[in-house]
Amino acid sequence: MARKTDITSMYYGEARKYDPKFRGPIHDRGRTDVVCCVIFVIVIVGYIILGTVAWFNGDPRKVAYPTDSYGKFCGQNEYVNKTKLFYVNILRCTNPAALINLQCPTTQLCVSKCPDRYATLHDTGMSEDTQEYYKQFCKPGTDIKKTKRLQLIRDEDCPAMIMPSKPFLQRCFPNFMTSNDNKSLLKDSKHNVSANDLKVAAGNMSVLLQAKDLSAKVFEDFANSWDLILIGMVITMVVSLIFILLLRFIAGVLLWLIIAGVVAAIGYGIGHCYWEYKKLTGTLGADVTISDIGFQTDLSIYLELSQTWLIFLIVLSVIEGIIVIILIFLRKRLLIAIALLKEASKAIRYIMTALIYPIFTFLLLCICFAYGAVVAICLATSGAAIYVITPLNEKCPSVNVMCDPKTFGPDSITDANCAGSQCLFSHYGGDSFYYRYILVLQLYNLFAFLWLVNFIIALGQCTLAGAFASYYWALRKPKDIPACPLFASFNRAIHYHTGSLAFGALILSVVQMIRIVLEYLDQKLKQSQTAFARFMLFCLKYCFWCLERFIKFLNRNAYIMIAIYGKSFCTSSKDAFFLLLRNVVRVAVLDKVTDFLLFLGKLLIAGSVGVLAFFFFTRKIPLIEGEAPSLNFYWIPFVSVILGSYLVAHGFFSVYSMCVDTLFLCFCEDLERNDGSQSRPYYMSPELCKILHIEDNNKNASQ
Repeated sequence: MARKTDITSMYYGEARKYDPKFRGPIHDRGRTDVVCCVIFVIVIVGYIILGTVAWFNGDPRKVAYPTDSYGKFCGQNEYVNKTKLFYVNILRCTNPAALINLQCPTTQLCVSKCPDRYATLHDTGMSEDTQEYYKQFCKPGTDIKKTKRLQLIRDEDCPAMIMPSKPFLQRCFPNFMTSNDNKSLLKDSKHNVSANDLKVAAGNMSVLLQAKDLSAKVFEDFANSWDLILIGMVITMVVSLIFILLLRFIAGVLLWLIIAGVVAAIGYGIGHCYWEYKKLTGTLGADVTISDIGFQTDLSIYLELSQTWLIFLIVLSVIEGIIVIILIFLRKRLLIAIALLKEASKAIRYIMTALIYPIFTFLLLCICFAYGAVVAICLATSGAAIYVITPLNEKCPSVNVMCDPKTFGPDSITDANCAGSQCLFSHYGGDSFYYRYILVLQLYNLFAFLWLVNFIIALGQCTLAGAFASYYWALRKPKDIPACPLFASFNRAIHYHTGSLAFGALILSVVQMIRIVLEYLDQKLKQSQTAFARFMLFCLKYCFWCLERFIKFLNRNAYIMIAIYGKSFCTSSKDAFFLLLRNVVRVAVLDKVTDFLLFLGKLLIAGSVGVLAFFFFTRKIPLIEGEAPSLNFYWIPFVSVILGSYLVAHGFFSVYSMCVDTLFLCFCEDLERNDGSQSRPYYMSPELCKILHIEDNNKNASQ
């Protein structure tokens, strides 16, 4: 027996021994991982300096305002009344080079408004008023009457044709959704052209322009429904808060209702999908496959296919089967998980400020995101305007060669393949030390941002863990719970363990940086990779994804041990890892069962609000049918409400999740330190102790 204990200690570490003086989080502690703390402070100071330098050298207007081909801001200075950017030959944006260089190779002009009518430069019957209207879309100083029209088109001094356009992100894009489809809107000397003809002619435009048109519709739907999406978020917040408050009083009943509700909801979905499938089976046109119609932005088209409902039916049936199997085989563990969640409800009842702390974390993260975005924008817009030669022919050897628009002319390049080339604005940059290392500074910005974000998350986890550990290790609850446990835990985390939290955040940030680099390489080398290279890159990405998940799990438990014992990150990680190994069965089953129950709760709340949003935006609620806005795609606000609701519910339930994880580790240590006798009583609740006692008896009987 002694030899077996020695072997167990060798592989899983020493079990915790009874200590009559131990009463929860240790107050007499020292600063840990000071070196990492110093490095973290230096990096943050450098990050602040970088932000200051980038702010003075960058110009956010370069992102906020469009820039014409001469590097001038639309809506600024002499163009204060010209706020829109107009593409003289938007068809050249379909060139593949536009996707590679992220710059449309055509003359771009600042205009006061986008065109609202059809007209062509070859229209010989153009009136004086029409000529004046047309001139505002030509280069300044262009004389339409005296210059040959073919030369105007060749040099892109004027567009060959203008058509009704709508501004999107202050850029003019053709509007193909006019109501006058069959009217003759444009007349020239030879024939009439209708809006429908122009739609057909525009059908061959590239994916780039189609994506912009789709983006415009999506943006329009967001603009028309953003307030309703926020209302959905508020409803989710209220429902989540009510749900958590109810858990304080009827945790067991509510958790069983969650399980029954999710099973019943999926069962209803299975029945509805089967009914729709049977209804569409044999219907004319409903037997078309999804692959036959391809991608459609109007998702309602897919709901008219029997194959769509068959896929939904199969997916929901598989999910239902998995949930039922889990519930059958883990029914005994569910009792322990529910008891643990009841204990978490009691802890939150006595530490209600824990529900407010995620708001503080959220505000800190918002500041980090805003600062990181501003620094990235300022770095990207640092430097002077760079102009490059933009030829009509891709075979021109001078393509993307830097040029000066003040001295560049038609005779600047003698090569025949470069005829008609222009000197157009490309990007911002320079030749100084600062501009040469913009990429390195962007990488520093990304790394510092990741480190800071992971540190804030770590601080929140350690703070909550310390507060909930104070609750668990109070023998007489709530009498022995210290005053202001959340504030005291936050103070200990900041005062003593900034270095340890930064150490854990640093390890996670390095792995995340590697994942980002691998993703970047995958996108850059996608066309030139062999099958073996793609396979190896996929394996690397998957391995680092698994590593990131494992580090997050280990860090979370290490922060709990730091909050309790006040030791360094490495020591706390080792202690947490060995403690989990000594309770590997409970970790694999009990801890994950509680995560599963919390996931069902989040799913039920997000799904309920999502169903309400679906019926509202599809105008299927008679009482408020007229309140729904007119949308291009009803699924835009619907999906946004579901995702946002899940994130809001996750924010509230994250407190419960951290509480459960903390109580679980304390519970494992409680079993090692104490034996339930009068001299060494358990700190766990009598209900949890009773369930475990029954489980242990059953286990001994089976053995």
